Amino acid sequence: MHVAAMNPPYAVPEDVPADVLEKERKILSDQALESGKPADIVEKMVEGRIRKYLEEICLVSQPFVKDSGMTVQKYLESKGAKMVGFSRIAVGEGIEKKEDDFAAEVAKMAGGSS
Repeated sequence: MHVAAMNPPYAVPEDVPADVLEKERKILSDQALESGKPADIVEKMVEGRIRKYLEEICLVSQPFVKDSGMTVQKYLESKGAKMVGFSRIAVGEGIEKKEDDFAAEVAKMAGGSS
C-alpha cells in the first residue's frame, strides 16, 4: 500500500546507484558554492541534504502512510519483518493499446455502403 501511495524509486539507501548520488551531490555542491559559503560548510550542507534526499527516495526511511510518527523501517521492525525489496505495478502498465485510424475506418464504411 505504501509503495502505491508514495512511489519510492528505491527500497533501501544501499540500492541507490552511485551515479545518482554523485549527480545529486554535484548539484547540491554547486548550489551551495554559488551562495558563497566556505568549502567546509558546503561539505556539511551537502552531506545533510544527501541524507534528506535518501530519506525521500528510499522506502524504508519514508514516514509510514498509516502512522506518520514512524518510518516504514520502524514499522517493519515492530512487526519482526525486514525489507528485502519491492515491485510496483501500475494499472494498465504493459498493456498495448490498439491504434485505430478513425478517418480510414469512416472512409472504408462510407465507400462500402455506396
